[in-house]
Amino acid sequence: MSKTWMITGVSSGFGYELTKQLLDKGDTVIGTVRNKSKISDLIAEYPTLFDCQILDVTDTPTVHQVVKESFEKHGEIDVIINNAGYGLFGAAEELSDEQVDLIIATNLTGSIQMIRSALPFLRKQGHGRIIQISSYGGQVAFPGNSMYHATKFGIEGFCESVAQEVEPFNIGVTIVEPGGARTEFRYGSAQMADLMPEYDGNPAHSFLAMLDSTKVLAPGNPAEMAKRIIESVDITPAPLRMVLGSQALASTISTLENRLANFRTQTELAASTDYNE
Repeated sequence: MSKTWMITGVSSGFGYELTKQLLDKGDTVIGTVRNKSKISDLIAEYPTLFDCQILDVTDTPTVHQVVKESFEKHGEIDVIINNAGYGLFGAAEELSDEQVDLIIATNLTGSIQMIRSALPFLRKQGHGRIIQISSYGGQVAFPGNSMYHATKFGIEGFCESVAQEVEPFNIGVTIVEPGGARTEFRYGSAQMADLMPEYDGNPAHSFLAMLDSTKVLAPGNPAEMAKRIIESVDITPAPLRMVLGSQALASTISTLENRLANFRTQTELAASTDYNE
């Protein structure tokens, strides 16, 4: 049975791949972009199935408006995918105030407002699935990525809480945590701070090798990742988290095991702050 999907940031990367695969199988996609020129092929090829909307997710009033109008136009929307976002690299000291504000507005606040806008409609229709594209960088932190991690750690906490709030309404929430993939996210849209010579040779600049496609290619296959995301909507109950990529999973497990081991050393410390009553 065909579904209706609403996906942010469909002009490239996972958003484009998801949209193309869904349209190819006959589903309807409401896809948001800031500029339609990059997806003119989809607009021409799928004039009835593809509903392209102009949206900058940092514009909260327009987020509310586009979501409302999309539900009114299509009646029901089965799946909301928050995909819009980008990477920002550089030591915390190297970032400008404007860069800090914009990545929070895009990756964190934009996703929060999309979900908040959709919830009344999903609750009223009595079903739905919310998919939040995060990153294994929502669990694992690397130097030179502080603000990106701040947005991903933040949106994961938001979604984990919301998942518990909306489960009684038959609304599922899945946080997708991809590893590195061969998309524009890493090799085109990534933004960089004005680098300071004081950080040359510092771990904060280790990302420079990662962004150089002539030296190393990300292991993730975007088409296969998109397939797994699409397949996840038929899993009941909705998986809260889904890691995509063997390297990402290994790094996540190692990080969480180390974190848990550290917590276990703090039993006496934690208990020492309780009232003895």
